[in-house]
Amino acid sequence: MLATLGEPPAGPGWAVEFKWDGYRGVAYCQGDRVRMLSRNQLELIDRFPELRVLPELLHGRTVVLDGEIVALGPDQRPDFGLLQRRTRSTVGVRALRVAPVAYYVFDLLVLDGRSTQHLPYHERRAMLTALQLPGEHPIQVPPSFPDTEPATILHVAEQHGLEGIVSKRAASRYEPGRRSPAWIRTPLRRSHEVVVGGWKPGQGRRSGTVGSLLLGAYDEVGLVYVGHVGTGFTDKSLVDMQRRLEGLRRSTSPFGTPVPREFARDARWVEPVLVGEVEFRHWTTDHRLRHPSWRGLCHDLDPADVHHPTR
Repeated sequence: MLATLGEPPAGPGWAVEFKWDGYRGVAYCQGDRVRMLSRNQLELIDRFPELRVLPELLHGRTVVLDGEIVALGPDQRPDFGLLQRRTRSTVGVRALRVAPVAYYVFDLLVLDGRSTQHLPYHERRAMLTALQLPGEHPIQVPPSFPDTEPATILHVAEQHGLEGIVSKRAASRYEPGRRSPAWIRTPLRRSHEVVVGGWKPGQGRRSGTVGSLLLGAYDEVGLVYVGHVGTGFTDKSLVDMQRRLEGLRRSTSPFGTPVPREFARDARWVEPVLVGEVEFRHWTTDHRLRHPSWRGLCHDLDPADVHHPTR
């Protein structure tokens, strides 16, 4: 079951949960065995062997759980960049130590071999709580806040650097495979100025125009690569951007830090004179923008005044 994007709902009859930045995983537990499948039905348990403890915690019961696999940074906050590095590394003692993961369980789909998906959300949550999972790393059951003002929980999420909230209708049943209005996700968004240092040609519908912009911000070593953006553009803004970029060509990268190979390949470098604004989720631990979206050019800013806030 997937959530729709929207503003927090008003009125009673809703529960609010924090939105976790990780990999969705459904755990199938029976006896001493466990499988963990992703949204596209890939097996995840071999990649995250510390989650094999689930059957023991469930005392061998036949249970299906829905939740999110998250990597925890030094501050114990979910860190998606750390999770990505974990999935790219060979599973070993060092990976388990440097990038430990937790499974945040938020729903119960089967209990003792019987489906609970027809039951309302508030009953499934009560049954999940009754399982008495220990609430310690690596298996945790995050809180649910029934009949609480979503704006209050959203403010708490912002204070703790979380991704946002999910509001769930208390009377809703579980709808597998469906993006349902009974679950509403409200991500937190931030904005920051960026300098355009290059671009990648578009493909498909965008063939012959801009596919994405390569972005940077300044620190003491120069222009630092902070990511790329390919969303948020209108057809008109793409035409305007293409015209501006064509007049700014240069043969070498303006960035003082390496650009990932997949983005440097076929990149068109430009003089770093255009300043724009992006919305994004948060800064990753490797100082990159997470899920940026283009908002537009900033004509009143000097590129030298665009500073990297995390370095």
